[in-house]
Amino acid sequence: MRKVQLLVAAALAFAAFAVPAQAQISRLAGTNPKSPIAEAVTVPLPGYKLYFISGTPAAPAKPELPKTDPKRMGDTPTQTDSSLDRLGDTLKKLGLGFGDVVQAHVFLAGDPAKGGDIDFAGMNAEWSKKFGTPDQPNKPARSTVKVAGLATPGGLVEIEFIAVKKTKK
Repeated sequence: MRKVQLLVAAALAFAAFAVPAQAQISRLAGTNPKSPIAEAVTVPLPGYKLYFISGTPAAPAKPELPKTDPKRMGDTPTQTDSSLDRLGDTLKKLGLGFGDVVQAHVFLAGDPAKGGDIDFAGMNAEWSKKFGTPDQPNKPARSTVKVAGLATPGGLVEIEFIAVKKTKK
């Protein structure tokens, strides 16, 4: 794993200087053309492609509730599952899988139902269904950070991935 982390660090440093043309960087816009963010960004490197991918829950878990109701988006495990499903769809569009993810950043907002504490155990339970399983044993390096809030009303989870794939010669 240390070798992969060094590869990613070197790739990021190299990418800052070695990508001469903006056209080499590609962006996957996602389903909402008005969104101010990309669903994924791909950076080509010699022999590899580096991917930056972000994901939030797909939709309210309980759309029948008012937008102001914090329960509308569901709890942390529900939102983690939804975010990972969306990220999995994006990975698939890019010809990748969860095994190609080398680093992740998880942002958790405090859950009002838990007195403002984050549900780290709930997030980890869903996370463990995608990483470190018999079918997909690869685990990325990961940081999990408690944040004051997220842009999505009722949002408790946002996840970013960095993935890398060797290109065919």
